[in-house]
Amino acid sequence: MPTFSPVAGDGPPSGSASSIVAGAVSGYHLLKIVGYSRTKELPNGQYIKSRPFRVGGRTWHVRYCPNGSQSNSIDFISFFLKFDDTLAEGETVKAQYKFSLLDQHGKPVLAYTKTGRIREFSMDGQYWGFDKFISREALEKSEHLKDDSFTVKVDVTIMGDFHTQDTPSIVLPPSDMHRHFGDLLSSKVGVDVEFRVGGETFSAHRSVLAARSPVFRAQFYGPMKVGTTAEAICIDDIEAHVFNALLTFMYTDALPEMKHGEESAMAQHMLVAADKYDLDRLKLICEDKLSRGISTSSVATFLALADQHHCYDLKAACLEFLSSPTNLVAAMESEGFEFLTKSCPGVMKDLLMSQVVPTLLGKENQVHQREVSVLM
Repeated sequence: MPTFSPVAGDGPPSGSASSIVAGAVSGYHLLKIVGYSRTKELPNGQYIKSRPFRVGGRTWHVRYCPNGSQSNSIDFISFFLKFDDTLAEGETVKAQYKFSLLDQHGKPVLAYTKTGRIREFSMDGQYWGFDKFISREALEKSEHLKDDSFTVKVDVTIMGDFHTQDTPSIVLPPSDMHRHFGDLLSSKVGVDVEFRVGGETFSAHRSVLAARSPVFRAQFYGPMKVGTTAEAICIDDIEAHVFNALLTFMYTDALPEMKHGEESAMAQHMLVAADKYDLDRLKLICEDKLSRGISTSSVATFLALADQHHCYDLKAACLEFLSSPTNLVAAMESEGFEFLTKSCPGVMKDLLMSQVVPTLLGKENQVHQREVSVLM
């Protein structure tokens, strides 16, 4: 039999790919202006500094000018990004920035989202931003100013060096495990436990719930485990729609869509359920959502919730909000504050120790001066 050697054109063609990558590191900082009307007392051209924050291993801060930075922007609010680190002589940092006014749901308002060009930041005191970010009239007439507060997000992208790398021939899709578990819950295939909640029945899988919650693991597989009878487990301290959302999170690691205006109430209910079933990640998600919605009418309720369910981050955010004498006085007039003083004496001790209450004893001006000296 004759033999043949491979020649050009025989077999599938070979190939390779590479990429030229422009490296970049991104991050953001949320700046909440609390007591906006008081900041308007600052003259044109003067600014208040945010606390320093880190992006890409570098330190930055935001400058907020409530009456504009120049004479021609006196009717506007200005925001600028300033570089804070020490650099070698002649060294600069290239970065791009974006400022966004956030609505009450934490989403950027497109009309007031502005992106700057790539700029070189150095130690010479130069800063970049927007002199006429939004007019005070537009802000004050909008729904984005609530309880005399508004929030701005600054995104920072630091440009890195160019480098080359091989391009993988196989692109892996993101994990879709959450979708498969969600389908498992909705299909009810293999369910082996039922719950009776508020007149409704919910089916689930013991193994999934035990994997997600130490409480369910002890209930189903611990020394005092519940039997495998067909009788449903009754839960009396959670509403049906909250328990349904809880199951959805346990299977998909995500909360279901909520109706507009119900996010805060649902987050409070979900936080209580998360604490009951020892779901730490869900608890932190709820704390974060509530921390973004603190107001003079809600802070007392949130503080009581944080104290009862050991939510240290939410409590810290509430105490920070009440460090403003204006916010404290307004909060004390709310319906929830009387309940707070009676049911959570430990919170009142925290308020005293943080030196908030002394502002009511004639020291408001001293506190105001101390706050301004820190911010300027």
